[in-house]
Amino acid sequence: MRLPHLVLALLMVPVMAALVVAGGRTLKGNESSVAVDQIDPAADTVSQAGTDAGPEEPATAAIPAPAAPQPPKPAVHSRAIDPDVVAPPELPAGELERVEPREPLSKLALAVPPKPKMPDDWNGTKLFQPVAPAAGLIDAKGYSVAVSGIDVVGQDETCTTDGKSWPCGVRARTAFRAFLRGRAVVCLVPPEGGRDRIAAECRIGKLDVGQWLVENGWARAAKGGPYVEAGEKARSAKKGIFGPAPNLAGIPAAPAATAPAPQAPGSILEEDGGVLKPADQPTPSE
Repeated sequence: MRLPHLVLALLMVPVMAALVVAGGRTLKGNESSVAVDQIDPAADTVSQAGTDAGPEEPATAAIPAPAAPQPPKPAVHSRAIDPDVVAPPELPAGELERVEPREPLSKLALAVPPKPKMPDDWNGTKLFQPVAPAAGLIDAKGYSVAVSGIDVVGQDETCTTDGKSWPCGVRARTAFRAFLRGRAVVCLVPPEGGRDRIAAECRIGKLDVGQWLVENGWARAAKGGPYVEAGEKARSAKKGIFGPAPNLAGIPAAPAATAPAPQAPGSILEEDGGVLKPADQPTPSE
């Protein structure tokens, strides 16, 4: 029984191999037909046209335009700076040339500021309640006036006569204040005052203030001014600051310093033998 079965098995091996080969060929033929059926004729035509025309050129819109040339940047001149020593700036190699200043564009640049316009009927500005900070200086109504034609004597000036010094500046200011007291001074100043000091002629009624100061020796006459002759006469007569120191013999001496007022005690109670008693209070002044 075993021998027939073995023979049958051997005969079946080639049969099975033949069937496997036949089935493989059938499957390969089906795949080829499917691949051929799936080919698109239009795509094939386009592909053939592209192949005949050569490689496709890129679109010009995709190429960026060349950038405009930028102007060259100026060179930055830098210098080294040390925290302790600052380097000096670089100087040109050539020597510096001094150039004369140019002429003004017009004569208007050389013109002086215009003087304030005065009213037609203006004859000076009246200054009430004048104050004299020094002999020859007047402050009033927002004005600061220096009497013209004189050299003002400062209040801190001292004069020496016969080897004795005395405060002639204070004495001249006192005399000038007594002269101005209760009077209105008319000075040739603009109708509106300002901050700057103005040199101007002043008078009280018909009396020239500068003339009075120089004649009485409380101011010196300015060189080339209208009061030179009056100043020489005051110097010859030894008036005012040109004279001797004032005699203060008849003036009473300054009162002696009064004793300081008694101070209130620190407490209204004081201890006496271990007992607190009221402290003595100062008597009220009458």
